[in-house]
Amino acid sequence: MTPMKTYSDFTTLVSAEREPRKNFGTLISCVLPRPIAFVSTISTDGVANLAPFSFFNAVGASPPTLIFCPGTSRTGKEKDTLRNVRDQGEFVVNVVPHGIRKEMNDTAYPFSPDVSEFEAVGFSMLPSRFIAPGRVAQSPVQMECKLVQIVTIGSGPLSSNICIGEVLCFHVATEDLLPDETVDVEKLDLVGRLGGKDYSTTRDRFEMGQPTTEPIPKTHAE
Repeated sequence: MTPMKTYSDFTTLVSAEREPRKNFGTLISCVLPRPIAFVSTISTDGVANLAPFSFFNAVGASPPTLIFCPGTSRTGKEKDTLRNVRDQGEFVVNVVPHGIRKEMNDTAYPFSPDVSEFEAVGFSMLPSRFIAPGRVAQSPVQMECKLVQIVTIGSGPLSSNICIGEVLCFHVATEDLLPDETVDVEKLDLVGRLGGKDYSTTRDRFEMGQPTTEPIPKTHAE
């Protein structure tokens, strides 16, 4: 086994001494790969909205809970998704397989609030069971969520809003994807976000089991 590499020369970047945009660039190039929440919401005027967010993850199982974080723009403008979630208290997180990567990215265009990304980009909508926002038919897994809380971090441009949602139900396409209680990761073929314009897939994987004995650390000389 290749010995662990030890680092000794570091550059320290103090967040408070840097512009927010530079901190953002460093952050997204270090925390990766990041899963993508393809979030569908509905406005108070009945307009269906659809947008991707890569500040996203699962945070609990009882009840099943996830978070996604719609940040404000460089000018401090709130996202339509955040406003809809705050007003309606509901949203759907759709996963993003490799096959819809371009269309997912197209929904990030700054459409007017009265334009539905479903129609503008060409996604089909399926009705949800418990909530008003629809589901993306081209996504193999959709999670209907009820808002638990919004936690605002910071203020102004590039500040963030942590939307905590309880998953009311999972919709998994075909029995082929659900051989047991776990969805088949290989067949999902999801994509993740890296830094800048780069994305990744879940195709290159390796296994590591839970340790059953106490690990014995190696010395640097070994």
